[in-house]
Amino acid sequence: MTAPTSVGDLERIERVRLGNLREAARQASRLQERLPDAFRRDRLSGRWSRRQWAHASLFATLGALLVTLVPGFSNAMAGPGHMPSTTMSLHLPPLPLARSRTRAGDSWQLVTVERGETLGSIFEDLDVPATTLHRLLEQPGARSALTRLKPGAEIAFDIPLDGRGRPGDLRGFRYDRGDTERVELALVGDTVVETVIQRPVEVRSTVISGRVGRSLFHSARKLGLSGSNINTLTDEIFKYDIDFNSDVTRDDRFSVVVEQTWREGELIRTGPVQVATFTVKGKLHTGFRFERDGKAEYFTADGRPLKKSFIRMPIPYARLSSKFGSRRHPVLGTVRQHKGVDYAAGTGTPIMAAGDARVQFMGWKGGYGRTVILDHGRGHTTLYAHMSSFAKIRQGQRVAQGTTIGRVGSTGLATGPHLHYEFRVNGVHRNPLQHTMPEPEPLHGIQLAQFRAQTGPALARIRTVENIIYAQVSEAGTGERIASTNAPRTRSGAGHRG
Repeated sequence: MTAPTSVGDLERIERVRLGNLREAARQASRLQERLPDAFRRDRLSGRWSRRQWAHASLFATLGALLVTLVPGFSNAMAGPGHMPSTTMSLHLPPLPLARSRTRAGDSWQLVTVERGETLGSIFEDLDVPATTLHRLLEQPGARSALTRLKPGAEIAFDIPLDGRGRPGDLRGFRYDRGDTERVELALVGDTVVETVIQRPVEVRSTVISGRVGRSLFHSARKLGLSGSNINTLTDEIFKYDIDFNSDVTRDDRFSVVVEQTWREGELIRTGPVQVATFTVKGKLHTGFRFERDGKAEYFTADGRPLKKSFIRMPIPYARLSSKFGSRRHPVLGTVRQHKGVDYAAGTGTPIMAAGDARVQFMGWKGGYGRTVILDHGRGHTTLYAHMSSFAKIRQGQRVAQGTTIGRVGSTGLATGPHLHYEFRVNGVHRNPLQHTMPEPEPLHGIQLAQFRAQTGPALARIRTVENIIYAQVSEAGTGERIASTNAPRTRSGAGHRG
């Protein structure tokens, strides 16, 4: 936008130009006054000498430059033109949200729910009355579905435009109820007519295989695995067998079987990892998902749980500050048996349950301060002391391994924030850093037979896919190819599991 030139600016520019011209005229008059003396002809010969001709050429050149530069400088100061320009602001009507957030072509306008938005705010932005919203929410099932909208959800409004392009009254509204149903509500007079449109889905069992490359996360995401799937590989299935910070190289490979849900050619959801293999420096690691007693777990090929019964450190990345055995008590000053280990950590650091257990005790316990005791069954208990606070647990509650049960503190007889951790077997204290932890219960009987029948074909499919992919890689002469293959086994219908 060009700023307008005022009358005062034009007058200033004109004064500068006239001043330059007057200065040029004064210089010319001075030159004329000096020429008679400087350029007098030789009285004897009546002609100019060489020195006089040189002076004449110099002054002529200076005069030409003055004549050329002064007017040009004045014109440059004056700008491109002397005509004043004026800019006027036009007051345009704002673009309605009904047209700015929608697809052109028809009266159905698609709106994607953004973070922080509510259904009421969306209706208000589209100039739809609140009474209309209440009428729609009175429909069976509408309130429960529409009041739990998440960011990214899509809803549509049928708002026709009048002859002048302005939005009219709401004529229809639609939303998705689950993966397989789309509900369309039409406003006809004072009534609301509901139409349910079935949207069939297809569940595909997919084998995804690739190399680690420069980053496992980057390679897996590129193939279509979700962040949750990748965390399952690193933090659940292979957590105890592979150190992903130091063991894995760019040429190691992984393969997973996941169930993907497709609708109308669009991937809408990726399920949990069913089978996973990870080859690290030539050694194959496998994990299979199987539900035992209604709870999903990951097992080895022979039916042994991958998750250990106990984790060694209830606090990740903590420093061992005091070992198991005899020591001088830092507060009492007496030599006594230290029946556990201490982990130094900052106040508020989360403390995890060492294994699946039931909360046996939670409260204040003398010099231990705030304490939690967990009963893991088969005579195994663990104690966690000096907590600053408890987590949202209660006595008698079942907790899973890794659940936060409290936070590090310095309550009781403590010189600083740390966790005092004890491991007991039938009431006898054991060193948790040296004691052989009990093996988790493997599958047996009917469950083992079902597990083998389920996992055998899946592992065979992974091997087939890997043989095809990495045979092609060897023939192509490259070691960094990543491939994804869809298995032919598909299922249709919502909620169907096989």
